[in-house]
Amino acid sequence: MENILHALPLMLEGAGISLIITAVGIILGSIIGLAAGLARLSRNKLVRLGGTAYVDFFRGSPLFVQIMLIYFGIPGLLKSLHEYWVSTGGEPFMTNFSLNIWFAAILSISLNSGAYIAEIFRAGVQSIEKGQIEAARSLGMNHFQAMRYVILPQAFKRVIPPMGNEFIMLLKETSLLSVIGFEELARKTQLEVARTYATFELWLTAAFIYLIMTFTFSRLVDRLEERLKTD
Repeated sequence: MENILHALPLMLEGAGISLIITAVGIILGSIIGLAAGLARLSRNKLVRLGGTAYVDFFRGSPLFVQIMLIYFGIPGLLKSLHEYWVSTGGEPFMTNFSLNIWFAAILSISLNSGAYIAEIFRAGVQSIEKGQIEAARSLGMNHFQAMRYVILPQAFKRVIPPMGNEFIMLLKETSLLSVIGFEELARKTQLEVARTYATFELWLTAAFIYLIMTFTFSRLVDRLEERLKTD
């Protein structure tokens, strides 16, 4: 119990960081996901192919691999390109080949989340009856106006519940950021376990903290779904 009481403030700090990184990831992921989802519905084959490639890659590969690729792979690629440039007679233009850990964490979480949110948006748009966009076009709206003023407002209402579920899933997946030393809840727990060797107590405490956070958001999502059904 003493180890838990000593570690709890640091673990709660880590939980706060987990919530922050999840919220930022969902916000940026929503922007990316909306663009990718609409790209997948585009009539332009090249745009549709780009959206599909992005979604397939980030949904088809593990988040762990994506985190490692971004945090270690991008600096490694930049270093190789820099060395090649210098070897061909070019002037050195870089000295630092590492990424800021917050930037890497936000980028990996946002890109991963964006791929799943893209499918949520795509399904939401496709759930709207086709007759509505045809009616909007008959009123003189172009395709963009019909999507903006008629389809998307209705689609947003339908995608709110699955977006809540995505937030919950992403909150748990932030634990994978501990592999690059990002000090969210899992990493804080790992450091305290290494210090105290109280493995079972501290990891069980971490599990309960995750449970409390996810349970709370699950209930909020359930209430939101019920409210949307009655609106």
